[in-house]
Amino acid sequence: MRPPHIAIGFDTSLRSTGIGVVAAEGNTRRALHYAPVRIPAAKPMAAALAMLDAEVGRVLDAYAPTEAALEGVFCAKNARTAMILCHARGVVVAACAKRGIPICEYSPAEVKRAVTGVGSAEKAQVQAMVARILGLEPPIQNDAADALAIALAHLNRVTSLLPLQPKIL
Repeated sequence: MRPPHIAIGFDTSLRSTGIGVVAAEGNTRRALHYAPVRIPAAKPMAAALAMLDAEVGRVLDAYAPTEAALEGVFCAKNARTAMILCHARGVVVAACAKRGIPICEYSPAEVKRAVTGVGSAEKAQVQAMVARILGLEPPIQNDAADALAIALAHLNRVTSLLPLQPKIL
């Protein structure tokens, strides 16, 4: 029997990065871990990034995912917000790369389509389907639910014949 795929999904931000770890065994999906990484607003950016790196590293080491997935960068209205998001994404990408974990990127529409069947689904619909697919009691914290959805989208791509093509980082 093949070992399970274990995917970790990240919904990155500086103050509340969602992390979701999902195992795929055949057609079964099981949540192994899901939570936001909360960083106090009072922490300077460098300290916040160091805290994020430590927590991401802890989860990566604890669950040993075979692959990682991120949501693609969106167009931010504020350049400062976009730069801060990119710093947080860099921490996540570097933590995975240091451990040799391949990373793929999916657009928000791809994630929504993979989980709900509709690329324009509302956030509440995505969260409800994530809970249903994984047998979790709703509501799931927003950032954690988004991270689980990203992991599910990736697992759908690597374990099926879906035409979803990730951008490999």
